[in-house]
Amino acid sequence: MTPDDYIAQRVDGQIAWYRGRGGRAQRKFKALRIIEMASAAIIPLVAGFLAVIPYGNVLVAVLGVVVAVSAGLIAIGHYQEIWIEYRTASESLKHQKYLFLTRSPPYDTDEAFALFVQCVEGLISKENSAWSQHMRPPAPAKVGPVQRGAGE
Repeated sequence: MTPDDYIAQRVDGQIAWYRGRGGRAQRKFKALRIIEMASAAIIPLVAGFLAVIPYGNVLVAVLGVVVAVSAGLIAIGHYQEIWIEYRTASESLKHQKYLFLTRSPPYDTDEAFALFVQCVEGLISKENSAWSQHMRPPAPAKVGPVQRGAGE
C-alpha cells in the first residue's frame, strides 16, 4: 500500500468518522443539556404560580421527570466524553497527517511511512480502548470485612 492510498483509505476515513460521530455526540449532549436546564429553570416559575396555572402540579411533576430523564440520558450516553475524545482523535490524526505530508519530524527519515502507520494505528487503537471503557458497565462495589477502629 502506498502512502497516498493509506491516507485516502484509512486516515481520511477515520478523520471523517471521528469528526462526524463527535459532532453528533456534541449535538446530543447540548440538546439534552438545554432541555434539562430549561425544564429545571421553569419548575420554580410554575411552582410560584400554582394557584393560577391550571394543572400546575402536574406540569411541575412532568418537568421534574424531563430533568431526570435528560440527565440520565446524558450519563448513560457519555455524550460529552465521546464528543471530546472523538474531536481529540480527529485532530490528532490530522496533526500526524500534516506532519507526515510535510516531512516534518518525526517523519523526516527513510522509515517515515512505517512510523506514520504505527502512530495512526496506535491513535485509533487507543481511541477504541477508551470507547470500550465508556461502554462497560461499572464494576459492582466490593464489600470487604468491616474495619474496626482502635477504640472499639
